Amino acid sequence: MFRLWAREFKDNRMLRDTVIADDSQDTRTHKIFRALDQVCYEFDLGKPIWLDATVTEFKRHSKARFRQDNFIEEIPFDYLEIQVIEED
Repeated sequence: MFRLWAREFKDNRMLRDTVIADDSQDTRTHKIFRALDQVCYEFDLGKPIWLDATVTEFKRHSKARFRQDNFIEEIPFDYLEIQVIEED
């Protein structure tokens, strides 16, 4: 079971969160991208851009923060944080 936790923060307060579960036999990378797509759909957001700093942070901690620099359109929060909370 693969689970990814996504949270929106503004002024150090969590606005909303969701957990996406994936039981497929796909690769970890595909599961992460698919889960992020589901989060963006659920939160009605455009897909964020993975900058080099975001990729490095995610590789190191299995957690990444997407700030305004990662989005093309204006976002009504400070950052979107994703974290892998369970892996096969």
